[in-house]
Amino acid sequence: MRILVLQGSPNVKGSTSVLVREFARGAREAGHSVDVADVAALDIAPCTGCVACGYEGPCVQTDDMDALRAKILSADMLVLATPLYYYGMTAQLKTVIDRFCSANSRITGKRLRSALLAVAWNADGWTFDALEAHYDTLVRYLSLRDCGRVLGRGCGTPAMTRRSGYPEEAYRLGRSLA
Repeated sequence: MRILVLQGSPNVKGSTSVLVREFARGAREAGHSVDVADVAALDIAPCTGCVACGYEGPCVQTDDMDALRAKILSADMLVLATPLYYYGMTAQLKTVIDRFCSANSRITGKRLRSALLAVAWNADGWTFDALEAHYDTLVRYLSLRDCGRVLGRGCGTPAMTRRSGYPEEAYRLGRSLA
């Protein structure tokens, strides 16, 4: 299986990368190929809502989304990885997802598998409620097949994250993929 991880953290050595690295290690050990796209480093403009794409492309904007869209459409699984910023995904990851509109039916038609990897400093039980609701809506709207999620509460720094059980949980999620 070809897995594409959309890593949405602008801090490439942060807590999100700890989970991504362990998820990828597990998935590779299970025999899958894993490509990690650092979306914060890409030049991707926000969707303008012009609808020139007719929701099926091409997008009138020419930027790094063109190459990323090709990777998405060649993947079998899409993993959204993000730190929690004000109870949602990062703006960098949200910008990419907003640009999915120019390939909506192609993405939906693939019935991609999906997973969510997220970290937050906050450890309250409700910390990820809004992010999970958004992710669940994307799963439903894009006809994704959710394979699981790792929600790292109390992961404010990479050291905190490494000391938690969440990296192992991410590894096990990657390793469990059939």
